[in-house]
Amino acid sequence: MTTNTITTVWKEKMQFESDNPSGHKLTLYDASADNGDLQGYGPKALMLSSLAGCTGLDVVSLLTKMRAEVEDFKMVVTGELTDEHPKFYHKVHLVYQFYGSDLQEDKIKKAVNLSVERYCGVMEMFRQFAEVTTEIQMHENE
Repeated sequence: MTTNTITTVWKEKMQFESDNPSGHKLTLYDASADNGDLQGYGPKALMLSSLAGCTGLDVVSLLTKMRAEVEDFKMVVTGELTDEHPKFYHKVHLVYQFYGSDLQEDKIKKAVNLSVERYCGVMEMFRQFAEVTTEIQMHENE
């Protein structure tokens, strides 16, 4: 069983610095308390980035194995928070956008579906508390 441990340290005001198992650090802050002098990531928005990063890594790995090339790939994740505290994402929509010439739609859809349904652990975690929907968009270059 794999275990991850991180350490998060209060730096100033509403700002923390957190490490991860690779040793890299990032800054977390409360955007509502920012008067222009804080920089970093909001914890809830970072969760959406984690979701995109997890599934994106899966998709790129699978497309490479399938020899399906894309020129560009991005994801747009929208999370809707509940109105009452504790506020959490109860709806999340993830759009996969692929760009290129001669996109192999069948392989791209298969790679995305494998990530969504089988491989992405962050996706599975989100499903425990949110309605998660996905969409695939193909943008063929002319």
